[in-house]
Amino acid sequence: MAHIVIVGAGLGGMPMAYEMREAARPSDRVTVIANTAKFHFVPSNPWVAVNWRQREEIELEIEPLLKKHDIGFIHAAVSRVHPGQNRVELDDGRSIDYDYLVLATGPRLAFDEIEGLGPRGHTQSICHVDHAAHARTAWEGFVADPGPIVVGAVQGASCFGPAYEFAMIMETDLRRRKVRDQVPMTFVTSEPYIGHLGLGGVGDSKGLMESIFRDKHIRWICNAKVDRVEAGRMFVTEHDEDGKPKKTHELPFSYSMMLPAFKGVEAVYGIEGLTNPRGFVLIDAQQRNPTYPNIYAVGVCVAIPPVETTPVPTGTPKTGYMIESMVTATAQNIRAVLDGLPPVRKATWNAVCLADFGDNGAAFVALPQIPPRNVNWFSHGKWVHLAKVAFEKYFMHKMKKGTTETVYEKVVMDALGIMKLKGN
Repeated sequence: MAHIVIVGAGLGGMPMAYEMREAARPSDRVTVIANTAKFHFVPSNPWVAVNWRQREEIELEIEPLLKKHDIGFIHAAVSRVHPGQNRVELDDGRSIDYDYLVLATGPRLAFDEIEGLGPRGHTQSICHVDHAAHARTAWEGFVADPGPIVVGAVQGASCFGPAYEFAMIMETDLRRRKVRDQVPMTFVTSEPYIGHLGLGGVGDSKGLMESIFRDKHIRWICNAKVDRVEAGRMFVTEHDEDGKPKKTHELPFSYSMMLPAFKGVEAVYGIEGLTNPRGFVLIDAQQRNPTYPNIYAVGVCVAIPPVETTPVPTGTPKTGYMIESMVTATAQNIRAVLDGLPPVRKATWNAVCLADFGDNGAAFVALPQIPPRNVNWFSHGKWVHLAKVAFEKYFMHKMKKGTTETVYEKVVMDALGIMKLKGN
C-alpha cells in the first residue's frame, strides 16, 4: 500500500485527486491537503469582481466531494515540505508521511515586490475569489463615482489573459451602466506588444487585440515596469526594445487591477534541488523532480522557462489544458512506478484559452505552446463569450461528479472543428 499526498485543491489539485484515485490501486491511499475548505473556479473571478457572479456560484465544499470517491482530505496549510524525510509539516504542528507527493499548490502572489501593489495596497486583484470579492466592493463604489482606470500586468507576470479579460469585462459593464464616457482606460503591461500573452503571440493576437483596444478606446503602454503605486496614482517606466528606460508615466486612477508576478509558495521555497530561485518546482519530462523522484508537480507551481527573452521580464502562462495534461501524465506515471515500471507518460504542453470580453470574447489555440507550432490560431466573436459561460458550468459539473474527463480536450477539439469549418 502506498500513500499518495496531493498538496493543493485548485484547478490542478482537484482533477489530480480524482485521476489519481482512479489510477491508483484499491489498497493505495490518496490524501489531499489544502489551506482552504472550498474549491473555487478561478476563471470566473473577473465576473465576481463586477458582480456578474456571486462567489457562492463558483465555490464547492471540498471534503464531501472527495469523500464520495474515497479520497482523504486535510484542511490545513503546509508550512514546509521535508523531501529528505518523505513528510510534510502542517501549520498546526502535525506531520503527514507520504510515499509519493504531488505538488499542486498554485503560486504565491508577489505583491510585495512592488510598493503599494495589491489588495493590501492600492490596486485590486482577481487571482483569488477573496480578492475578487474585495474588488467587487471597490467596483460598486467606483461606478457610483467613476474616473480613470489602470489595468494590466506587472513585470515578471506570466498570466496575461485575465488582464485582457478583466479590462474588457469592465469596459462592457461600464457601457451597460452608461458611464463608459466618464472612464479613461489605460492598459499597462510588461509584454513587448499587445497580444504577446507571454507566448510570443498566437496567430494575429497582436493585430486583433490592438484593433479591439482602439475600437474600445483603451490606450496601452507596453514594455512597462511598475515602479510603485500610491493612492490614486501609479508610477510606470516604459522601456525600449533593448530594455532601456524610455519614458516615465504618472498615471492617475480611481480604480486599478494589476496582475502580479508569481513565486513559489513558502512551503517549498529555497529547498535545494526541489525548486528554482523563484521557488517554482523543477520537474523532468515525466513531471518528476530530478532530485526527489517521488515528488511530482502540476500546474502553476511548475518551473517553465520564458518562451523568449523580452525587454521587460515576462513569464510563460500555464493554461488549463496544459494543467490537465500534466495531471493525467502524473497519475499514469505514479501508477507505472507502483507497478514497478518506468514512468514514460509526458504532458502535452499546449495552450488553449477562452477569454470572455463581456459580450464577446477571444480564443486562442497554440499547439504546442512554445513555438514553432503545428497550430497557431486566434479568433474573436460572441461565440467565445457563450463558450466561456458553458465551460464554467461544465467544469463545475465535473468537479461535483468527480469525473476524470478532460474538459479542455473537448475545447481543443471544438476549436479545431471551428477552424476547419472556416477553412483555416
